[in-house]
Amino acid sequence: MGIRLGENQYGKAEVRLVHVNRDTDVHRIKDVNVTSQLRGDLETVHTLGDNTTCLPTDTQKNTVYAKAREWGGVGAIEDFALRLARHFVGEHDYVDGARQEIHEYAWDRITTPDGPHDHAFSRRGGETRTTVVTKDAEGEWVVSGLEGLTVLKSTGSEFHGYPRTRYTTLQETTDRILATDVSARWRYVGVDHDYDAVYASVRALMLEAFANTHSLALQQSLYEMGRSVLKSHPEIAEVRFSMPNKHHFLVDLSPFGLDNPNEVFFAADRPYGKIEATVERDDAPAPGNAWKTVPGFL
Repeated sequence: MGIRLGENQYGKAEVRLVHVNRDTDVHRIKDVNVTSQLRGDLETVHTLGDNTTCLPTDTQKNTVYAKAREWGGVGAIEDFALRLARHFVGEHDYVDGARQEIHEYAWDRITTPDGPHDHAFSRRGGETRTTVVTKDAEGEWVVSGLEGLTVLKSTGSEFHGYPRTRYTTLQETTDRILATDVSARWRYVGVDHDYDAVYASVRALMLEAFANTHSLALQQSLYEMGRSVLKSHPEIAEVRFSMPNKHHFLVDLSPFGLDNPNEVFFAADRPYGKIEATVERDDAPAPGNAWKTVPGFL
């Protein structure tokens, strides 16, 4: 029986970086979490413990901090990830591929009677912007997205007409609360884009579609969110979603002599339905290695 080393990569995970732009009295902050991983000639590192071609993970960490200074900040996380990937592959002949994943945490200026404060901020909820950039000999790919975007509709949602078995207890409804935490990733065609502008537009389009779709199922809302994005952005080939159904159950108040006209609900955290799907163009270019290291998505 032959034994051999399979595919592998290594690097420094979750490098926390906060950059403060002090060019003016109105400061700007960029709060990111960078995971850098490299691929290359690593056979003897694994089989013999020969570290000749093993750029230390600590060096990768230090490179992230140094480049944030040398490049004058982070900018769009997609651009920063692409520059890091190109640096690692271009500077080290024993590195032939790089994967750079970045999560960005949003901060808002604190509002005062005099307006937004110049240098005081508050962290915005649990929403996170993401990107995964992959570079190797075959090309460069950018998959961006968001996670933890919690949305809710207090009406305008129904669920009925589903198959019933002897195990079915769920009651059909023509008026329910629909809530979910949106996790979405979209694959770009090419790598030359205004990523900040596209992100803002995609987020707004998803929210608008969720709000305006009279939903007969969470799946329908998901599809309309993806369709809206693809109609407006030809530079996006596909959008992949993972959306839990954050169930809200009507509380039976009859034991207390009270009615409940769709006003009092129990918000259940588990178990929950989990809806996942891809909305894609039928003429989209092949994904290549874009999704190869993006876990948790179809």
